[in-house]
Amino acid sequence: MSFKQFSNELNIIANCKKYGISIWQCPQFLFLIMGGVIIITSLITYSLGTRYVANPNTVSLIVLVLTTILLVITFSITRTMEGLAEANRLKSEFVSIVSHQLRSPLSNLKWVTEFLLSGRLGKLSAKHDEYLQILKDNTIRMGELVSDLLTVSRIEHGKMPLNKAEFSLLNLAKETISEFEPAAKASNIKVSLEVASSLSLAFGDVSRIKIVTENFLENAIHYTNKGGEIQIKIEKKNKNLILSMKDNGIGIPKKDQQYIAQKFFRSKNVLKRQTHGSGLGLYIAKSIIERSGGKLGFRSQENKGSTFWFTIPTKN
Repeated sequence: MSFKQFSNELNIIANCKKYGISIWQCPQFLFLIMGGVIIITSLITYSLGTRYVANPNTVSLIVLVLTTILLVITFSITRTMEGLAEANRLKSEFVSIVSHQLRSPLSNLKWVTEFLLSGRLGKLSAKHDEYLQILKDNTIRMGELVSDLLTVSRIEHGKMPLNKAEFSLLNLAKETISEFEPAAKASNIKVSLEVASSLSLAFGDVSRIKIVTENFLENAIHYTNKGGEIQIKIEKKNKNLILSMKDNGIGIPKKDQQYIAQKFFRSKNVLKRQTHGSGLGLYIAKSIIERSGGKLGFRSQENKGSTFWFTIPTKN
């Protein structure tokens, strides 16, 4: 190993960024911590040995053997974690590259389908129109999945910048409700909004927070039975605004609740409804809120409904 390679191995921060993980999960940092533990253990062993063992050579041998064993164990663990971190990095890089490559053909497919549906090349039969509409809908779904994968990749690599500024959480909620109004009406679902008086302005990236509110409301509509109700509430607590969204839908089984914000996870009762989804929405939403300085949580009971909420700080 050259001096340059050796110095690169010792550059803990650079290696953590390379793997896209925090310093506490970084193999090189773990090796450094374990090295300190080995030194302290060796000193304690030597101190105890000189007190209870008469022969100094025996004490030295015990310390040497113990230190060697701990070094081998530490090296094995560190190399294993480094291999896992590298595999995770390559996986994220592969997902990012593939997602980028898929965007262009999907966009072209979408525009071609819309052009054919417009009738500029002649009137289509009802059957042709139906098939092209199915193709368009599935192209849009694929585009949304690719967009989610790219967002996840940016989050994992710390490359999702937040352009923070003051904004009205109330206006954002109203905008989201208006956007999903046709879907709510189609399922005869009532969406209500309750707002506390004298709200402060939220402080964050409004475009990112909109992704969270859209995810909340879209899920609530999908998993609420026809004729149901969704209650949205915005209130202030200390220096935070809290937006909560309560539905009386299918809820989440208790055994699934601990996994609900993990990537690609979808609850079993959700799968039975055959609703579309990638299992990435809540992972993305949680990451955005935490990076914005807030918290995301939920309460749920199967067949009774769920309440999802998040906090967002105010500037003052």
